Amino acid sequence: MKAVHFGAGNIGRGFIGLTLSQAGYEVCFVDVNDQIVSLLQQRRSYTVKLANDTGDETRVSGVTALHGSRAEQVAAAIAEADLVTTAVGVGALKHVAPALAQGIALRLAQSDAPPLHVIACENTIGGSAQLKGLTYALLNESFIRQAEQRTAFPDAAVDRIVPIQQNEDPLEVVVEPFFEWVVDESALLEGAGRIDGIHYVPDLEPYIERKLFTVNTGHCVAAYHGYLAGYRTIQEVMADGKLKDEVLRTLMETGDMLVRRHSWDSREHRRYVERILERFANPHLTDEVARVGRSPIRKLSPQDRLVRPARLAHESGLPTEQLASGMAAALFFDAPDDPEAASLQAELAEEGPSAVIERYTGLPSGHPILRQALARYEVYLQLRTKGEET
Repeated sequence: MKAVHFGAGNIGRGFIGLTLSQAGYEVCFVDVNDQIVSLLQQRRSYTVKLANDTGDETRVSGVTALHGSRAEQVAAAIAEADLVTTAVGVGALKHVAPALAQGIALRLAQSDAPPLHVIACENTIGGSAQLKGLTYALLNESFIRQAEQRTAFPDAAVDRIVPIQQNEDPLEVVVEPFFEWVVDESALLEGAGRIDGIHYVPDLEPYIERKLFTVNTGHCVAAYHGYLAGYRTIQEVMADGKLKDEVLRTLMETGDMLVRRHSWDSREHRRYVERILERFANPHLTDEVARVGRSPIRKLSPQDRLVRPARLAHESGLPTEQLASGMAAALFFDAPDDPEAASLQAELAEEGPSAVIERYTGLPSGHPILRQALARYEVYLQLRTKGEET
């Protein structure tokens, strides 16, 4: 079995590529990093290490790579593949679409080509559906009608913490032991096989919301409050009892919303939250606050990990103070080498917090959540001015 995976970064190699290789796939990575592509082509293998007490290692072999600029080669690989996956960041899906469209067109010219499943493994709701829209926009109506019969784009939820790597070997990846890859079973083509390591469910929405509004929400809240407190890593943040409680109380807000929204058992979800906090505190990981908090504008957007759960909670009459506090903390994130952070700070200096947070969150002026966020922003600003910890 052959898989083409877009994105040979840490998630691509340490999670998606590893899982597919262990399930028996030959994995061809597609990336634009010259060094990574060249090394994968030369070695055809790499090592994944677990961040646990024993430092377990797995050798991933039988892999190769293509440079993303080689569109015809990438399309040819897609034409021969059984599966296409991505881990490039939702904003980069538009760069995947042209080669994918060309590859699908080549497949349709082969009467004996097997059905193709395309799974976008991104931190977003409906990532595969977004990729489908971008791809089909490049195909004519005739191709689209044919592709609908032989190509599927099941959405997925993925979860594994992979920190910034500082390894001598550029291909080596250190990952946490936990991982979860959930796929929408209802979107699979008839007769599709199941991949070991993937959990198939008839309704993906509860799983992806649980992941996004617990793992991603908790992670970014830890990063933004940790940045305000001057911490370098998420592990340092979680060792601070006050900030750990800040994260927990935020996840109680998202948890109350999720339990009501999906009719879950509250005790079971609380255990899930506690496990997430343990993962954040993993002493074998060094997960930098600057990495987790990066792209604050995207993380403040209406459908992302802070605003979306806050609006859902507000609509259900549930508290949102902690989520609003996370939004306020995000406005102070000014990590070096983060273009979004730099842009955000420039706009705050020019326009002030009210206009900026209203624009990026999509919350209308005077909305209760917006008022909470602005009030907390003023508190943080005063504490910062006085040089006190937030």
